[in-house]
Amino acid sequence: MTTIGVLFGGRSGEHEISLMSAASVINAIDKTKYKIVMIGITKQGRWLKYDGPFCHIEDGSWQNIAEEALERDPQNYEITVLGTGGHSLKEQIDFALPILHGPYGEDGTVQGLFEMMNLPYGGCGVASSATCMDKGLAKAIFAQERLPQVRYRVVRSEELEREKSRILQELSDNLGFPMFVKPANMGSSVGIGKAKNKKELKEALCNAAIYDQRIIVEEFIDCREIETAVIGNYDAEVAAVGEIIPSSEFYDYRAKYFDGGKSKLCIPANLTLEQTETIQEIAKKAYKATDCCGFARVDFFISKNTGEIYLNEINTIPGFTKYSMFPLLWEAVGVPYPTLIERIITLGYERHYAKNHR
Repeated sequence: MTTIGVLFGGRSGEHEISLMSAASVINAIDKTKYKIVMIGITKQGRWLKYDGPFCHIEDGSWQNIAEEALERDPQNYEITVLGTGGHSLKEQIDFALPILHGPYGEDGTVQGLFEMMNLPYGGCGVASSATCMDKGLAKAIFAQERLPQVRYRVVRSEELEREKSRILQELSDNLGFPMFVKPANMGSSVGIGKAKNKKELKEALCNAAIYDQRIIVEEFIDCREIETAVIGNYDAEVAAVGEIIPSSEFYDYRAKYFDGGKSKLCIPANLTLEQTETIQEIAKKAYKATDCCGFARVDFFISKNTGEIYLNEINTIPGFTKYSMFPLLWEAVGVPYPTLIERIITLGYERHYAKNHR
């Protein structure tokens, strides 16, 4: 039986979202095919082996349980991330499934660790993870591929500190109000803000700078928020196309995860066949342009005024909670949650084999 190491938590601002996603994934994995080793990473970066009820992952109480188990029985609960011997990560699992959102999990760092250990894992590789995590880098590639995007600017936090007045004026002149501000290297809508004037722009930039040194500022369009999902390595498949009708002014962190399902998810989205096919085609092009493999969610905007379609971003470890679009989009085309996870594992092994048998 294959041993799957499910990694959750992490040092990012999306720690709690990771716990929610991981609990859903662990619940869905076919226990008759896979043995599960649960590995939690604390906000301080400590790796802990956890074998308690998975229901305690989501509420965060897993950490105390894991720490107590380690203190009581270090022989069975100690885990060495790098190294050899019975306590090493590679000796304890056959395959890694990182359910780690945001920095130190979705940005290529943990993927690099797996590559160093030559450990097969699920999802995108180092380069694609890092590229898609940094929205500025991803947008530059999308522009090179001539994929449609809204107008945007990249601002560095150091630049903001030194020349705040000039930057505020330039953004106001070039993008106009309102505009959206977000950290370049965060997901789950963490740190995102909508600015309707210079005062709000200044506040939104300073808030985004808490999370990252690079900040994305985008023009506002009155839009519908559309998402689709991609799975595959060389031969990528695209799922159904869905629409989010947020419970708040836009689909922010609270609307996405903590509104009790008040945000409406429409699957399939109310689109023409031509719009649906265009979105799926762009999603596949963006996925390949950024060298993605395994799986990802691709997000879009559609202007309510003109009907124009704009590529927004790629999420290489999208949410897997009960409210999350990624698994729901695949369920809509006949791929249930447990099968989806099994396919992700198979694709990870496929890529690992190809890398080691060149």
